[in-house]
Amino acid sequence: MARVFVTGSAGFIGYHLADLLLKGGSAVYGYDGMTDYYDVNLKRRRHEMLAAHPLFQAQIGMLEDGRSVTDAVDSFQPDVIVHLAAQAGVRYSLENPRAYLDSNIIGTLNVMEAARQHSVSHLLMASTSSVYGANEEMPFQETEKADTQLTIYAATKKANESMAHAYAHLWNLPTTMFRFFTVYGPWGRPDMALFRFVEAILKGQPIDIYNHGELWRDFTYVEDLVRAIELLIDTPPVRPVSAEEIEEGDSLSPVAPFRIVNIGNSDKVRLLDFIDAIEAEVGMPAARNYMPMQKGDVPATWANATLLKRLTGYAPHTNYREGVAKFVSWYRDYHKL
Repeated sequence: MARVFVTGSAGFIGYHLADLLLKGGSAVYGYDGMTDYYDVNLKRRRHEMLAAHPLFQAQIGMLEDGRSVTDAVDSFQPDVIVHLAAQAGVRYSLENPRAYLDSNIIGTLNVMEAARQHSVSHLLMASTSSVYGANEEMPFQETEKADTQLTIYAATKKANESMAHAYAHLWNLPTTMFRFFTVYGPWGRPDMALFRFVEAILKGQPIDIYNHGELWRDFTYVEDLVRAIELLIDTPPVRPVSAEEIEEGDSLSPVAPFRIVNIGNSDKVRLLDFIDAIEAEVGMPAARNYMPMQKGDVPATWANATLLKRLTGYAPHTNYREGVAKFVSWYRDYHKL
């Protein structure tokens, strides 16, 4: 039985991952700050459902509290740590950048220290497609340079990757960073586009569409994403003897047991097509408010997920229309509509 410590277990992705691991027979310890960035009741409901599993236990605590993180890891003695907790949201980072430094930099350092002290077999941490920033060559591949981040959120995630590489090198700590691409699905965050669009349409309110709809995203269904993470848990990177061992297209570091892996659907979808699918599923049109590009945003994201497939034999595959239908069904049920 694997023992997996999951930060952000009351969050959107953390909940889905913990649920999948528990159903697979793993013992899961959830650690979450229950912050009020969005509806805390939604987070509590996720934890309540996880608590129905006898192999789940949880602690409420902030990442910035190093003693709390260390004590939680001490008490559970995990084999693996999956670090998903963070101050999320690209747009909010324009308003409150300091929150991202506290949670995403100091908090991540505390998690890495706990992983080092306990010599876990694998540390996996969430990054984001936003680290590709102003890169224009697509689909994005892990081996290309990513030095032009456009928001503080993205910058903190790129810093996490650099910090993790240093720890992997110094302490021989097997570490995988995964870059997520526009994750969506049931139990999603209220600040995410799909949630906001569905809510506004059902209330007869307009939706804001940036860059006049000329945006493309690699929409990745949450159940596909957590399945990929589950498989990556059993694929820890190994420090190569020499750089010549590393296969072309592999982001494995030549000097550390460290790797970056894209997790995306590998399907660039136009935002307007995504909105069309929402309207069709909801059964009513949206009042569309077309707006210019928002500061810090990018026109397109698109994942090359070849490395994920090579490592795990798996690739996300859910079509966005199917994923939207599942979300709308969940939304109606959750809100009793």
